[in-house]
Amino acid sequence: MKSDTFHMSVLFDYYGELLTEKQKELFDLYYNDDLSLSEISEIVGISRQGVRDAIVRAESALRDAEDKIGLVEKYMGLHEKLGQISDCAGYIAQVNASGVNNPVIAAQAKKIAELVGEIK
Repeated sequence: MKSDTFHMSVLFDYYGELLTEKQKELFDLYYNDDLSLSEISEIVGISRQGVRDAIVRAESALRDAEDKIGLVEKYMGLHEKLGQISDCAGYIAQVNASGVNNPVIAAQAKKIAELVGEIK
C-alpha cells in the first residue's frame, strides 16, 4: 500500500486540507509517522480495516485533487525549468568570464541566478 510514499506525502502537503480531520490524522500516522495499520488501529480505537478504508479514501481524494488541479505537476515542471534557467545563467557567466568579460553580462547572469534561487 505504501508504494509511493513520497508522492503521497507531497500530495498531502498540497491538498491535505481537503481531507476530513480523521483522514488527516490517519494519513499522517500512516505516512509521516510510518505506523502500521494495526498500530494506528490501537491508537485511534477503530478496526484495522476501518483504518485501511479511511487511508484508501484519503489517497483517492488526494489523487483526484491532483488530477483536477495539477499543482504538484505544475510545481515539478516549474522546478525543473528553473534548474535549466540556472544552468544557462551559469554557462553565460562562464563564457563571459573566459573571454568577453563584459560586466553587464556578468551582472545579468548573476541576477538571473539569484532570482532563480529566490523562487526555488
